[in-house]
Amino acid sequence: MQKFIGTGVALVTPFKEDLSVDFDALVKLVNFNIENGTDYLVINGTTAESATITQQEKQEIINLIIKTNNKRVPLVLGVGSNNTALVVEELKTRDFTGLDGILSVSPYYSKPTQEGFYQHFKAIATATNLPIILYNVPGRTAKNMEPATILRLANDFDNIVAVKEAGNNKQQYYTLIKDKPADFLIISGDDDLALGVTLAGGSGVISVIGQAFPKAFSTMINHGLDGNAKEGYAIHYKMMDVIDYIFEENNPAGIKTVLQELNICKNDVRLPLVQASEHLSTKIAEFVKGF
Repeated sequence: MQKFIGTGVALVTPFKEDLSVDFDALVKLVNFNIENGTDYLVINGTTAESATITQQEKQEIINLIIKTNNKRVPLVLGVGSNNTALVVEELKTRDFTGLDGILSVSPYYSKPTQEGFYQHFKAIATATNLPIILYNVPGRTAKNMEPATILRLANDFDNIVAVKEAGNNKQQYYTLIKDKPADFLIISGDDDLALGVTLAGGSGVISVIGQAFPKAFSTMINHGLDGNAKEGYAIHYKMMDVIDYIFEENNPAGIKTVLQELNICKNDVRLPLVQASEHLSTKIAEFVKGF
């Protein structure tokens, strides 16, 4: 799965002031990333506010990104829920033409056992031939999918090709990298740990901040893949503050504020999220001005 090595970004969904989807801004964001080194794009991930996107909007977003991308980089679609049957139904009924894989978040709120995680993803893996990237983000789902479960899935299903690990737990990353099958990818979902994980043997990142600074962030990750720690950390240290800023209040309000400062899209979000505070917006504006 060489197509998922390097820098992927979890695209936001730009909104207009009336909170309708800003398709012109989305085109701008996609082109900005492709033209500045992003290796693949994730559509309708949790950073895209997928919980508040209608099915019609979702399909329009997918169609537009496929058209704008024009086969330049691989595309991954977020397909996840705590309703296993709903995910399976989408996998069996959606037209995935133009898409290269799916990113599926572990079930949230329900807090399944490790066997529950396994059976959930087994059902998903047997419902499609598409490459599947597991997504473990216990800070949002309220339950960690443990390395043993992830590795069991990796060994049992050929189309489970990677995990986006976002537990901000270095030991879990190291365990996964140490024990993974040779062709299974460990992808960082933590922007602050992405370089270190890549240097340790990971396969790169699916990033939030990367979509705002794709040239710098993808260069950093490429240094990690090449084992160039000194060069990579020189970029990492320049970006540390803004990575903290974008997650200080909520995601994606933080990253949308960065993108607004870059004149790519507005910082509007749908409830229950709210725009970044004036205090945070000021810090972000100062960072972007000085970067």
